[in-house]
Amino acid sequence: MRVVTWNLWWRFGPWAERQKAILGALRELRPDVVGLQEVWATDGENLAEWLAGELGLHWTWAPSHAPERWQRRIGDPGVRIGNAVLSRWPVEARAVLPLPAPAEVDDGRLALCTRIVTPTHDVPFFTTHLTSALDGSATRCRQVSVLAEFVGEHSGGTPFPAIVTGDFNAWPDSDEIRLFGGYRTAPVVPGQVLLDAWQYAEPGAPSVTWDPANPYVGEGRYPGARIDYIHVAPPGPGGLGHVRAVRRACDRPVDGVWASDHAAVVADLADRPDHA
Repeated sequence: MRVVTWNLWWRFGPWAERQKAILGALRELRPDVVGLQEVWATDGENLAEWLAGELGLHWTWAPSHAPERWQRRIGDPGVRIGNAVLSRWPVEARAVLPLPAPAEVDDGRLALCTRIVTPTHDVPFFTTHLTSALDGSATRCRQVSVLAEFVGEHSGGTPFPAIVTGDFNAWPDSDEIRLFGGYRTAPVVPGQVLLDAWQYAEPGAPSVTWDPANPYVGEGRYPGARIDYIHVAPPGPGGLGHVRAVRRACDRPVDGVWASDHAAVVADLADRPDHA
């Protein structure tokens, strides 16, 4: 099972050209399930719906409950923002969690939970987008605490481990990533561990997903960092859902166009027990 997480940079920059580049990049990756952040929608069009139609995938989308700060940045109150999931298999269930934030920085971040119905197992699949303030670690710690509880509430009834994707806007050694994982400090939910899939990457592989080499990031503003993640709970029976490979993707122009200001992360998971 190929899993992708990618922040699509909403309607910033040359979005119409980027839309085609996003499609081209995903078509090349051939994912089974995708967690998307900063997905735009208007009254007549939804980027996730369009991508799903072009790629032959199922889809669902959750809009931000407070998009006004985003809309002011591009001067268009008619464009909404949210998270989305694309899936090769039907999406049976859906739940949305608004993430807590102080009123002065609250821009409607959320987590979207889905249950993907594959031919063999249901897959609990989540995607999220945490606050981006450089000094917002305390807020992100609050957000991952409620997110971890949300994951625990919606992950039962299947042997397949929970998959949590998203733009966490946090360095791998940060308090919020350690807290969310639950294996370098006490877990939020007793007994719940969510492994950073990147630990299975090839040593020395390019890992930065917020990369100054990308012209939309801008050289010299901030150091590059890996801030986009695929987290997976421990494998099920027979290694079901274990991470076989992980890498960075969507990290170069498509026909001369950079698709987003973020690179994507791709992980290949075992979709059946090793003895099957």
